[in-house]
Amino acid sequence: MTQATMHAVQAQEAGAPFVNVELPVPEPKPGQVRVKVHACGICGGDEIPREGLFGTQLPRVPGHEIGGVVDAVGDGVTMWQAGDRVGVGWSGGSDLTCEFCRRGDFTNCVNRTITGANFDGGYAEYMVAPQDAVARAPEGLPFEEIAPMMCGGITAFNGLRHSKAGPGDLVAVHGVGGVGHLAVQFGDKMGFRVVAIARGPAREELAHRLGASEYIDSTAGDASEALRAMGGAAVIFDTVSHGNLQSGLISGLRPNGQLIVAEGLDPITVTGHDLAFPRLNISGWYSGVAADSEDTLNFAVLKGVHPIVETHPLADAETTFLNRNKANIRPVLIP
Repeated sequence: MTQATMHAVQAQEAGAPFVNVELPVPEPKPGQVRVKVHACGICGGDEIPREGLFGTQLPRVPGHEIGGVVDAVGDGVTMWQAGDRVGVGWSGGSDLTCEFCRRGDFTNCVNRTITGANFDGGYAEYMVAPQDAVARAPEGLPFEEIAPMMCGGITAFNGLRHSKAGPGDLVAVHGVGGVGHLAVQFGDKMGFRVVAIARGPAREELAHRLGASEYIDSTAGDASEALRAMGGAAVIFDTVSHGNLQSGLISGLRPNGQLIVAEGLDPITVTGHDLAFPRLNISGWYSGVAADSEDTLNFAVLKGVHPIVETHPLADAETTFLNRNKANIRPVLIP
């Protein structure tokens, strides 16, 4: 019997363009679920397989923002069945036995796997994932909106709900892009007084439409001074990956305030005195596991949070990836 094939996109050589290929439709092994992909978001994290980073073995099918339907299950899978609406995100499963897993901290599993890096992801018509990496998706979101929620959405929702802010507190969201435009919405729906910070006036109308109470144009003056004039931020959720900009916002925190950093490769600079005297906190936030994804999706349906997406054919993955920062706001591939 001839094995069925599917269209997919691979990273084949580090730093080289993605390649459109035909691959066998994967069969789920024991403990695995096969998902028919209906949508897959494009994320900056897809640089990992593209560049062969973190020990990623090439060729690899990228993609860790997946919305689809269970198509088949492997032996031993009892919680999923064909026809279930699901999402698969960045967290590709944990070993359940390391110290962190035994304490319930599955995100920090020492042997965690990344979807689209340690195993083939969603730039394909079908993908296979460990059953514990799969999240149940509600009916209230279309697949093209489920997809970006599986990384950008969960990062914003999970980071804010675990922050030190409470209802009515001033929470600043730095950057109104792929993650930031979701953080503004989630922050507003959580009851925070959201201040959006971005470069130039172009994003002001969008920020207010998404739920921001105030907007700070960081090119028109010192954003930290503007925050202090408002009483100081309880939390600054930073989605802009530039250490100098992150450093410049710290003085906009109120005493006991918290800077949450979602990404960045260059150092954040701050003195010990600047941290100690007002008892400030600098912390990072990193995605979450499948249960967190389910919470994100259910909250989004409950409160009407929607990513702004642009859809593109799977065959255009290379061009869409290169232009991902120009998209308004989350590019999503449709197989």
